[in-house]
Amino acid sequence: MSSPSAIALTGFIAWALLLLVLMEIIRTALVASGKVAANGFAPDNAGLSPFMQRLARAHANCLEGLPIFGGLLLVALVTGHTSITDPLAYWFLGARLFQSLVHLVSVSAQAVSIRFTAFAVQMAIGLVWAFKLLALV
Repeated sequence: MSSPSAIALTGFIAWALLLLVLMEIIRTALVASGKVAANGFAPDNAGLSPFMQRLARAHANCLEGLPIFGGLLLVALVTGHTSITDPLAYWFLGARLFQSLVHLVSVSAQAVSIRFTAFAVQMAIGLVWAFKLLALV
């Protein structure tokens, strides 16, 4: 049976992939309908709908966090110290998913505050993991 750490890492990667696939499905539809040229996309989806811009940013947020948080999960997995990451792994993944979903829904001041809170949870979990893993070195 997989550990919560392995599931959280795989879930994090799968979530980033899902956001990318959603963005590319929408981009493909825009190209197929003739609304946007195939080479007319900016990385941040500038010039497209506000949702597409939020989607690009939510995906980028995942990619920005993957080396840090995913790296900590991977260190725990390869060193056999998932007892450090397992207890908070699902909390981490839940906070990551929640942050992205809030980002997709709104960029209001309240939504940004809620999104930051979800990110702060991830940072706190990451710090706990990093300190505990470093204590073993």
